[in-house]
Amino acid sequence: MPVVQPKPLPRLRLQGFNNLTKALSFNIYDVCYASSEDERRRYIEYIDEVYNADRLTQILTSVAEIIGANILHVSRQDYDPQGASVTILISEEPVVDKKDAKGVISDAVVAHMDKSHITVHTYPETHPDNGIATFRADIDVATCGVISPLKALNFLIESLESDIVIMDYRVRGFTRDIKGKKHYIDHRINSIQDYLAKNIKSRYEMLDVNVYQENIFHTKMHLKDFDLDQYLFEERARNLSFKDRMKVEMRLKREIEELYHGRNLAD
Repeated sequence: MPVVQPKPLPRLRLQGFNNLTKALSFNIYDVCYASSEDERRRYIEYIDEVYNADRLTQILTSVAEIIGANILHVSRQDYDPQGASVTILISEEPVVDKKDAKGVISDAVVAHMDKSHITVHTYPETHPDNGIATFRADIDVATCGVISPLKALNFLIESLESDIVIMDYRVRGFTRDIKGKKHYIDHRINSIQDYLAKNIKSRYEMLDVNVYQENIFHTKMHLKDFDLDQYLFEERARNLSFKDRMKVEMRLKREIEELYHGRNLAD
């Protein structure tokens, strides 16, 4: 997966550490149609198997490698009846083992934690009346210093079944140069779309809402093409009657539109 590098501003000579905090947040949705109670149960089981805590840990570990962060600690949990969470504490600088006076490594480690972390929480759910099943993954990548979460953007979108992606990116705080001037951002950005690979941009419809003076960037996107077979769980469109195909397609498109716009459509 292509890694798109943030475009730096002219090199700054800083006074001390780069204190800028860069936070990238995702909501990723997979939408599916499962007509029977058994299908819906198997869909939840499928999601819980494919996106269990171990698999999510592998994805987030790869994110840390892509952005050039060092892993300090991993916490993971699978939930009953469904869902999983993983949190990884990261640092920009390598971990240094702390030794006592005799040169023995202690349990403590010294590292600049930089308020940095990567987290994911999953929310599979189904509805018994209309057959719609959705899988939502909330992902946060927060870094402090020169490393950037934007480098993992494309990898994360491709690593999950992403019918709808809603992203927020914000740069907080400031860093000070040697003359005492505060800098509130250290890279050029007009839109999160600047950092998306061409093959991803070609597949999605996208909309931006950006607040440039506050260094807040928001992009939401959904797949352009609608292939009913891609949304049916354990079923094929050709096995449905024309009437049923139209009914299922209408329900799925309504679900996608409501999730994309973040509001319910009028009946």
